[in-house]
Amino acid sequence: MVYYEEFSDINVAISREKQLKAGNRKRKDDLINIMNPEWNDLSDGWLFYFD
Repeated sequence: MVYYEEFSDINVAISREKQLKAGNRKRKDDLINIMNPEWNDLSDGWLFYFD
């Protein structure tokens, strides 16, 4: 994962997700470059548990 946004309201989050999916690749790349210019894996260090 190289980009994320946080929302307290699920409806706002869903609306934003749809907006991002409708956008072009350059706009998405620009968002990532602003927040994470090194394109680091932001999930690094997360722990996942599977049964």
